[in-house]
Amino acid sequence: MQNKTKIETFRFDAVGGVTEFHAMIRVTDPTLTYQEQVNALLGAYDNLLQSEAKGAVAVFKRYFLSDAANQVDYLMAQEMEHAGCALSVVEQPPLDGTKIAMWVYLMTGVQTRALPGGLYEVKHGEYRHLWGGTAMNRAATSEYQTRLLLNDYILQLSEQGCRLADHCIRTWFFVQNVDVNYAGVVKGRNDVFVTQNLTDKTHFIASTGIAGRHADPKVMVTMDTYAIDGVKPEQVHHLYAPTHLNRTSEYGVSFERGTYVDYGDRRHVFISGTASINNKGEVVHAGDIRQQTRRMWENVETLLAEADCTFDDAAHLIVYLRDIADYAVVRQMYEERFPTHPTVFLLAPVCRPGWLIEMECMAVKRMENAAYPAL
Repeated sequence: MQNKTKIETFRFDAVGGVTEFHAMIRVTDPTLTYQEQVNALLGAYDNLLQSEAKGAVAVFKRYFLSDAANQVDYLMAQEMEHAGCALSVVEQPPLDGTKIAMWVYLMTGVQTRALPGGLYEVKHGEYRHLWGGTAMNRAATSEYQTRLLLNDYILQLSEQGCRLADHCIRTWFFVQNVDVNYAGVVKGRNDVFVTQNLTDKTHFIASTGIAGRHADPKVMVTMDTYAIDGVKPEQVHHLYAPTHLNRTSEYGVSFERGTYVDYGDRRHVFISGTASINNKGEVVHAGDIRQQTRRMWENVETLLAEADCTFDDAAHLIVYLRDIADYAVVRQMYEERFPTHPTVFLLAPVCRPGWLIEMECMAVKRMENAAYPAL
């Protein structure tokens, strides 16, 4: 399967500290069978672990599938050989015509283990990073599924001596039939957040809420999570970019546009799913994919600037498109502006029909701050 895959990587080194990698691994031959594509992808991943990322371990993986109901079983059977980190699997078809793609986040010098409650612990120095992947249940509606997901997660955090408001940095909600079910996700999240002192007077959590399917059609919502134990309140900052974006609470939802976390040796920036929106909460450039893409970039760039970062600091880009017919245009735009960034393009409608495109990213910037321990 040589030359059947492409690996795009971002590497951050810290002298005497944790080296981290973000990698997007894609198949380049869509004529391969699904089994061949999985084997090629995992072979490329193994090669990464033996070459550029030698000595690193995965702390989080997400697989993007084209047809989860028919693909999950084979993938999980193969994944058994690579177990050891939080695992996310979602049906969001890669737009290059292949059946599977992977985002993997790796670190050196960390200790990892599965916790009894279902989270994965990544430990180094003063910090425990707690990752969760593909949490799900089969409650009757998307609202109740969301309530249960969050309430179960609150209990998982509590078992680790953590709280949702103090320690959770990032969430992802993948919603089957997002045009219908997203309203239930919003209500369920809003109601739980109020009980956790997460309000427009305190703060919310950086998040992406986007279309995505589970293999089981009864599962309307799945959730991925990231929290940090050992971080102090003054290390965590929220991003607003008020010249370009409004507070999400103004149109009834509850997430932060972005969050950054400062360590002694670096800054991690988490940009939530961001679309072509203005600071009144309105869709900008309705129906125009090129202009929506440019405005979305401008919004993300403004959020990054608030964290003293640029796109040069971006470790990976995840791009969601509503309409497969827009892929060729958007891919060309990204290839011109971001030719070396690890990027994946996915078919996944955004939570508001007027938005044709959305993106999220994570950035890493070198810092020297003696007030905080290194990562």
